[in-house]
Amino acid sequence: MMRALRLARKGLFTTGFNPRVGCVLVKDGHCIGEGWHHRCGQPHAEILAIENAETDVHDATAYVTLEPCSHVGRTGPCVDALIGAGVAQVVIAMIDPNPKVGGQGVKKLEEAGIKVRVGLLENEARRLNPGFVSRMEQQRPYVRCKIAMSLDGQTALEGGQSQWITGTESRMDVHRLRARHTAILTGAGTVRHDNPRLTVRLPDDIDFEPPIRIVVKGKKTLNDESHIFNTDAPTWVVDAVDDVHEIPGCERHIHCAASKGRVDLEAMLRLLADHEINELMIEAGPTLNGALLEAGLVDEVVIYQAVKILGEQRRTPWAGMTPVRNLQDAVTMCLEDIRQVGTDIRMTFKPREGLS
Repeated sequence: MMRALRLARKGLFTTGFNPRVGCVLVKDGHCIGEGWHHRCGQPHAEILAIENAETDVHDATAYVTLEPCSHVGRTGPCVDALIGAGVAQVVIAMIDPNPKVGGQGVKKLEEAGIKVRVGLLENEARRLNPGFVSRMEQQRPYVRCKIAMSLDGQTALEGGQSQWITGTESRMDVHRLRARHTAILTGAGTVRHDNPRLTVRLPDDIDFEPPIRIVVKGKKTLNDESHIFNTDAPTWVVDAVDDVHEIPGCERHIHCAASKGRVDLEAMLRLLADHEINELMIEAGPTLNGALLEAGLVDEVVIYQAVKILGEQRRTPWAGMTPVRNLQDAVTMCLEDIRQVGTDIRMTFKPREGLS
């Protein structure tokens, strides 16, 4: 199963709307075939493993990281392929979290007389697909907020200059982080002030599916010539106002419910889940960052901290949050990972369970 998980991880940058899945076929103690899902609409891992098998698959054991599908989607049911190939046993890391289909693949395999085991390295399989799991179980994407800041917690100089607080290695690491996401979300203020591209720029030999760029728009109009509306990646706009103004370069305009005159963030995430967004990266200013965190809608925070001290600049990443008056009301985070990236420090946090 560890091999199947490693194979699935090869699709980290490419599967887009679909989960990352790997499959290994074992017979007489030897691996006879393996496969992993590459892209949305392309063959699933089980199909590729069967096609790549170097010998007869009959009586083999299939190790697969996600319950084989039993329904017709963009491709045919993998369960039928495994039954047709004559495998004797299927070992599954995790049941499909989709409540409409979860468990049906197992049932169909067992009805065909195939032995099924479930739960081997389940936690590892879930960690590989946090967005798909969140979309199915919570009806919203997995939200990962990225922050670049100085050692004293400033994200820019008081005049707005922020390029570049962190070093070259960190910026390249951010491109790899972007590549695993279905979409990248930012606010209209960031588009106006920083004019970001929010694209993935990696070496030519690294394959990836360009993340969709999503702008949360306020009442002010957006500049049609902003970099975010170029053709390097798709761009969507989310708006609480039923704005009929067409923006060149905007592929999809989503009208969302309003809350206190702004886009209702929870409703927005539900809409994005309806559009099959799995992992959503936030690269925004303090207002949107703070509003998402305060609403309990952030699942993970990745901070790139430069070893630079800027002094008081009034540029903190969570300035949009309502200040807490009691320490027990503070959002408490758990450190999941810390490592050095070039001269900078990358830290990954998750809200302490029960607070998000």
